[in-house]
Amino acid sequence: MADSLRNLDLNLLLQLDALLHERNVTRAAHRLGLSQPAVSAGLARLRRHFGDELLLRRGNRYELTELAGQLAARVPAAVEEVRRVFDATPGFDPSTSQREFTLVVSDYTATILGPPLAAAIAAEGPDVRLRLHQQSLDHVENAAQTLRSFDGLVLPHGFLVDVPSVPVYDDEWVCIVSPDAQVGSRLTMDDVRRLRWAVTYHRPTAYTPAVQQLRALGVEPSLELVTESFLALPFVVAGTDRIALIQRRLATLLADAAGVRVLECPWDVVPLKQSLWWHPIYRADPGHRWLRGLVAQVGERINAAEIRWLVRGSDA
Repeated sequence: MADSLRNLDLNLLLQLDALLHERNVTRAAHRLGLSQPAVSAGLARLRRHFGDELLLRRGNRYELTELAGQLAARVPAAVEEVRRVFDATPGFDPSTSQREFTLVVSDYTATILGPPLAAAIAAEGPDVRLRLHQQSLDHVENAAQTLRSFDGLVLPHGFLVDVPSVPVYDDEWVCIVSPDAQVGSRLTMDDVRRLRWAVTYHRPTAYTPAVQQLRALGVEPSLELVTESFLALPFVVAGTDRIALIQRRLATLLADAAGVRVLECPWDVVPLKQSLWWHPIYRADPGHRWLRGLVAQVGERINAAEIRWLVRGSDA
């Protein structure tokens, strides 16, 4: 292994990443800012190293070999790991840093946490960048790898265990229905059983926690629509006889725009506690400590602020 690594350099890793992504030497060279002959030579070295063609010509295009397909799922994370290694510094000064932090979040979290966090970062670190990466089911199901590849994952409690976390903000589940749905001023359990449901992230390892609570009450919701977007829920409920569970903060922002009614759940719903989950390898990272502290501060402000502060990103 040591001999193998001595014959490689980091430029080959970057070239491999570009080649697997672009599946074309010319486009990979353009992406890297290198000449086509340089990338062709890099591909030749990579082929010798792996003992595999990696890219196979099929007519006027290239396809990945089976090995290359496996590498395509792993190389971006490896590139990110290397970048983080060489970005490490003995100290961190946000006022002069140009570091980029990436958090994996749902569209709901991006809407509620994103604006005030971006404003807080800009106030302390004008050249620090924040990237909000769209959360997917794979990010949650493969949380160990996700947390190694990103600065953190914002999720409610109930999904991850034995991982460091920082509390961010609290929320709670409410129900939304269309104004013309056959529902009175108060939602009943009979309504819950009767109406058809729109839900989010419905898989064995990824689901809206409140749906699990319904099942614990002996209610099997009649599922009609599944989406991986919390922001879409009010709009797929509007004008239908569907019902959905949504976070109160998000419902407050979108109810008028979508034209839906917000109703209290007719059962005791477990509170929603959002946290920033992060990998222990970042425990001593001074920049990451700053980020965690700032996220916690912003979370406290969200808990204490009116909803319009979240929209404007201004001081409460």
